[in-house]
Amino acid sequence: MSWTGRSIGLLGAAAMVMSVAACTADSGGGGASCANVYTYQDSSYRDVANVEFTLGKKLGVATQPPCDDTGGRDESEEAVTTQTAYEVDGISPEVAIAIGDTPKTATFFAVGSGSELPPEVQKMIDGS
Repeated sequence: MSWTGRSIGLLGAAAMVMSVAACTADSGGGGASCANVYTYQDSSYRDVANVEFTLGKKLGVATQPPCDDTGGRDESEEAVTTQTAYEVDGISPEVAIAIGDTPKTATFFAVGSGSELPPEVQKMIDGS
């Protein structure tokens, strides 16, 4: 393979890596642009790992907008994703909810911005 062929192959590989990275973190390094974020009743919730919780009653529908990490996406290209929102026992839905297709697949989501979690959620994580 010629030098030109190898260079084009390396540039193509680099472009693929950069496009994958673009979908995982924003240019400021502070957060994910394609993060697992849902909206329920005008509040945004992001997934939180390692939280043990008890599922409460069904609340309604949570929506997840399509990822637009590259800009220029036509709004008609993708529809939003919807899943069922559930209460989390012992915590207000204004603070946290569970989201999933079924109660068995529901995962924990909390309001918050950046790396800060609501104190009620932090207590659940810490086991207090």
